[in-house]
Amino acid sequence: MSWKRKLRDALVGGLAALALAQLVPCGHHHTNPPVTKEPAWDRPETRALAKRACFDCHSNETTWPWYSYVAPVSWFVVGHVDEGRAAVNYSEWDHPSEHASKAGREVKTGGMPLTSYLLLHGEARLSDAERDQLVRGLDATFPAPAH
Repeated sequence: MSWKRKLRDALVGGLAALALAQLVPCGHHHTNPPVTKEPAWDRPETRALAKRACFDCHSNETTWPWYSYVAPVSWFVVGHVDEGRAAVNYSEWDHPSEHASKAGREVKTGGMPLTSYLLLHGEARLSDAERDQLVRGLDATFPAPAH
């Protein structure tokens, strides 16, 4: 078998696998449940920065890009949003998250937003000054519990 035929067969097989992957459901199918309550943000600027850098994964106001509808990428994206909402969901503050007090530290240390998210969402990249402002705002909005 020639290398050209092997390459063609591999491409056809890959495309067939990708087409079949579209039939596998990815969970919530890109839903945005209603916003029931937001936190009492310390300032409007904190909310604006959080909306820009955090809300796609940590709220019910996710903007679902076109690639989030294409398997297997859709499985990854929906999984990340589900995990993010489970950890901290700024749209369901009638059920506050115990993890919210760690949000400022996650942003400060570069743990959030995820690098994989920033690769495709340039608008979520914060300048050093914006990052510092968001960290201060998150720490003020969600103070660490007293021990």
